[in-house]
Amino acid sequence: MDRPMVGAIDGHTQWVALLGYPVKHSFSPAMHNAAFERLGLNWRYGAHAVRPEELEKAVAGLAALGYRGANVTVPHKEQVVSLLDLVDPSAKRLGAVNTIVISADGKTTGHNTDGTGFLRGLAQDGFSVAGASVLLLGSGGAARAVAFALLDGGARSLTVVNRTPDKAEALLDSLRQSRSAEGVTLRAGGWDEAFLRDCAKAADLVVNATSSGMVKGDGVIPYPLPPERWLSPGPFVCDLVYNPPETALLLTARSLGCRCQNGLPMLLHQGAAAFALWTGREAPVATMAEALAKATGN
Repeated sequence: MDRPMVGAIDGHTQWVALLGYPVKHSFSPAMHNAAFERLGLNWRYGAHAVRPEELEKAVAGLAALGYRGANVTVPHKEQVVSLLDLVDPSAKRLGAVNTIVISADGKTTGHNTDGTGFLRGLAQDGFSVAGASVLLLGSGGAARAVAFALLDGGARSLTVVNRTPDKAEALLDSLRQSRSAEGVTLRAGGWDEAFLRDCAKAADLVVNATSSGMVKGDGVIPYPLPPERWLSPGPFVCDLVYNPPETALLLTARSLGCRCQNGLPMLLHQGAAAFALWTGREAPVATMAEALAKATGN
């Protein structure tokens, strides 16, 4: 019997999904379907817009339909944790899941590949966080994943800045419970211009893990303080935003001679780690990167 043509959907097709709300903007389907095609796997990746009140039904439905797994994105990463049969230690520590693996008997296991994706993305451009002094903007889910990854990667100091300083301090309280925090200088603060300027001058790495600078609807989410008022020459600047691919933060950083990276490398490498969890195969990263570049027009 002839093998089904790669790209054809039939009764043997294995499915994975993206669960989020909304999902129309996602580049993950293009990235993963290109990877399946490259390896000749009869797998498909679809994106499903799931309202928060429907998430429990959606997760149960994937298992019932024989899906092999899923990615989970905003606003479901925290909510989904309590809906899974198992959660691996790293995801449990973060209190957030971005990847679900579904076994043959329908058991669901949650993982979080965001931190791995972040570190691999930096390494792609030759930056190691070992021994680095880091300024992290934000204290939400993305910032939390980045913060723990920074500690695991050996950062020597971390300053977390948030609109609400109490939330930044709460993130540091979580970090202090990790063995990786031993010997690391941890500070929290708000969007104060003088404080930010001092932190940026001392930083080897600046990471924006907020939505500031992101295109939303007909406009761009503003920064609490424009980057040109506090950013300094010198640090590697990473903005997890990738729409637009060149934010005001990155434009300012480049004008100062800083090395820069947007959020696409993190998206690529967290996706590659998820791919490996689902399929047991090493992800074809170059193929996924090419698909991302095509989908984003970069």
